[in-house]
Amino acid sequence: MTSKPGPLSGCTIAITAHRRAEDLIASFERRGAKVLHAPTLQIIPVADDHALIEATRRVIANPPDDVVVTTAVGFRGWIEAADTAGLAADLLGTLEQSRILARGPKARGAIRAAGLVEHWSARSETTAEVVEWLRDQGVVGRKIVVQLHGLSDPALQDSLRSAGASVRGLEVYRWGPAPDPAVVERMIGQLCTGAVDAVVHTSAPGAQAMLDAAALTGQYDALLTSLRTGRVLNACVGPVTAAPFLNLGLDPLVPDRYRLGALIRIVTDRLTDDNARSIETEFGQLVIRGGAAVLDGVVLPLGPGPRAVLAALVAAGGDVVSRPALLAVLPGAEDVHAVEVTVNRLRTAIGKPELVRTVVRRGYRLAVEQPVGLPS
Repeated sequence: MTSKPGPLSGCTIAITAHRRAEDLIASFERRGAKVLHAPTLQIIPVADDHALIEATRRVIANPPDDVVVTTAVGFRGWIEAADTAGLAADLLGTLEQSRILARGPKARGAIRAAGLVEHWSARSETTAEVVEWLRDQGVVGRKIVVQLHGLSDPALQDSLRSAGASVRGLEVYRWGPAPDPAVVERMIGQLCTGAVDAVVHTSAPGAQAMLDAAALTGQYDALLTSLRTGRVLNACVGPVTAAPFLNLGLDPLVPDRYRLGALIRIVTDRLTDDNARSIETEFGQLVIRGGAAVLDGVVLPLGPGPRAVLAALVAAGGDVVSRPALLAVLPGAEDVHAVEVTVNRLRTAIGKPELVRTVVRRGYRLAVEQPVGLPS
């Protein structure tokens, strides 16, 4: 007995996240997707714990007026490091006397989980909004501690200093290189060829690292073309994560609520509702995915050649597609004989040879449910 296909059956989704990737992977796999995990960066805790502890002692000895919490993972890491050193109670006591500002809901949640209460939280989930709020309130003579994150902007701290504040940055973690650059390179290659249906990002550093890796491997222009034309759905958890793409004039998919659950739902909905590459055939609905086809609910893995031919036939909507036209979409093919070989491979892969019909001296067409103006 076969299990009921999920809404993403046949889809391949690439995930660039390192932290909390397991949640994304499990959620998409439950929906039937094949997941390609290619973290473009990894979070590396500060190697010199002594430096973090000494910085914590200085915060306790010289309490700040304001504390800016930029990330939940960073704030939790700071409290955990203080607890290991026996300083958690003193640190929490110090923070209780400070005005705590959260960059967004996730940072706010970490603050509250530590038994503290934020004074204010940025709606845009950007450090720039926090800095703007502080400057509007007036920071002359105020001591401010900023918990740094992996893509901190020194200019924002300089903006507070120029307004008269004393600013200290506190580094809890930093971004390191991709755990496996070869996996990232392969993922980018698949994005460029459309073998992946969607790529999902949860951090701006991770998104930028994918673009940087594409430039290093000579795939930058092809990647931008794939993202710009919509060949691959490019999804980001929020506008901060989307910034590297927005700066290039791209328009990534961003959910209204900047949460993983909302990101998963909007990617699922968009891929499910995308009927541009689907058609009703005599053998059920046929949907073209990045590395597969789904015929009447059955996932059919396809190689690049058979998939390219099938996609061209689906796009034709039941009309005849000539052999030269199919040759043009076949990667690396040189003559029409390659088309005939690929069509035979396609028929074998889908298990329904009659789905792809030969039209003598003209080419091939799909056996659609109600072909118009064509011989049966």
